[in-house]
Amino acid sequence: MLHESPIVATRPALVQKAAKPSSRIESIDILRGLVMIIMALDHVRGYFHRDVLLYDPTDLTKTSGILFFTRWITHFCAPVFIFLAGVSAHIYGARSGRPALARFLWTRGIWLVFAEIFIVTLGWFFNPTYPFINLQVIWAIGVGMIVLSALIYLPLRVILAIGLVIVAGHDLLDNVQVNGNGPLAIIWSALNHMGTYTFGHFTFFIHFPVLAWIGVLALGYAVGYLYRPEIDPAGRKSILISLGAGALTLFIILRAINMYGDPAKWSVQSTGFYTFLSFLNVSKYPPSLLYTLVTLGPAMLFLALTEHIKNAWTDRIRYFGRVPMFYYLAHLYLIHLLAVAGAAISIHNPSAMLFLRGRVASVTALKGYGFNLLTVYLVWISVIIILYPLCKRFDAYKRAHQATQWWLRYL
Repeated sequence: MLHESPIVATRPALVQKAAKPSSRIESIDILRGLVMIIMALDHVRGYFHRDVLLYDPTDLTKTSGILFFTRWITHFCAPVFIFLAGVSAHIYGARSGRPALARFLWTRGIWLVFAEIFIVTLGWFFNPTYPFINLQVIWAIGVGMIVLSALIYLPLRVILAIGLVIVAGHDLLDNVQVNGNGPLAIIWSALNHMGTYTFGHFTFFIHFPVLAWIGVLALGYAVGYLYRPEIDPAGRKSILISLGAGALTLFIILRAINMYGDPAKWSVQSTGFYTFLSFLNVSKYPPSLLYTLVTLGPAMLFLALTEHIKNAWTDRIRYFGRVPMFYYLAHLYLIHLLAVAGAAISIHNPSAMLFLRGRVASVTALKGYGFNLLTVYLVWISVIIILYPLCKRFDAYKRAHQATQWWLRYL
């Protein structure tokens, strides 16, 4: 049995007297599916928007309101996805036991790191020589799961405390740097600072330092206790609302004070609207405390308020959330293939989107390429429409064969 959570230890009324085996909590799949749909918008923008290689869409000196929010809304994707990975890990452990969970987390973590380097990287760059390896969200989840496979043997109170300390305190390390290209510099970069390292033919860009994400994963695991079958749904809803509202309140207070929680301070801009954008413009790499609060707060409110909502839209969205790795790989390769077609249409050079060597491509190779934001949104909608039947069919196959085909658990 897993350890009792401090979240509910003082609330005996939350525990039902006669617990029944829990069915799948579809609000988790719906939220995961929703953020994955939103994630595709950012990746389409990265391949199709005409200004993507020229400036950051959150640069308030150059951006527009709609471009800013096109980027900002996708801030929810990584923290929610990783947080829900922790919640799902707890649910899996409650059903299968701690040893089985530890084996699953360890092996899945290794698989995700492998997939980031060899499968996801190929999807991003269509370059089988792998000159540039971008370590992003999949690698961060993989490393986090490997760490969590050991943490689960600690009392849940300790796991919760570790998550809170990391998420709330890692900003104190922002000014700590290890220079050079030695092992210590690479390790520190992997933990808390983005960094680029070249070894012969290969360049590694550590885009997602893992320390803060390990904290988010640990918090998700602790909150996963609320989804154990003996927990009263009404009590779960009450706690999630309190946690979500508390996170947003703390975000507003800390952001207003402007002293701690994010290296990018907000400032008064030329208009009230842009001052508001500055207030929202929090740091993702690595995810600051304020970034985590403003994304996970609404996520917990969403989980609380949608657990019993079921309609035609939620029925469709959940399919994306039930096959996350399948969706992630499929959407990435599909978007890149569409970008090849886009290059053929706009600059008559489809090869400009092949054998890329960094980020999306070089400015020189894609000179004259790009589309307006309306086209970005139309391509995004098309991607979701194309992927929907594929995800639905794969979900049906997965549910029918998961008991006999172990590899399906990793997609």
